[in-house]
Amino acid sequence: MQFSSTPRGAHLARHLALDHLAAGGRPRCSDTSDTVALLVAELAANAVRHGLTPGRDFHLRLNIDPTTATTRIEVSDACGERSARLAETPSPEAESGRGLRLVDILATCWGSVARHPIGKTVWCEIDLPQECAAASPRPTSGT
Repeated sequence: MQFSSTPRGAHLARHLALDHLAAGGRPRCSDTSDTVALLVAELAANAVRHGLTPGRDFHLRLNIDPTTATTRIEVSDACGERSARLAETPSPEAESGRGLRLVDILATCWGSVARHPIGKTVWCEIDLPQECAAASPRPTSGT
């Protein structure tokens, strides 16, 4: 789905990702939905803060694949100047700079790729708990 590059757009992306998970049998307030919510919130906030290009939105794609027991989150923005990378450790007093560290800790794997014709996509994957993987008979995608 496409969202405005605003804090409200990032907020909506997180809520719609949770709705998509709930429709697939992964209830809100579960470990899986909490982790996905945090990852979507961080990647969407980064797209709004660092990937903002006037007049351009960001995109969220969420793919739940029970055959591989993974959930893949992709957030694309129109700014391709910077690839997503871990910054140096911020000082204890810093109010930002830890988001991709959370992604690095919570995700099974993550990275960024160029998006054509413009921009970049930052993606991450998490493994689903066995009970979640077994609960959904087919892959879902869309959000």
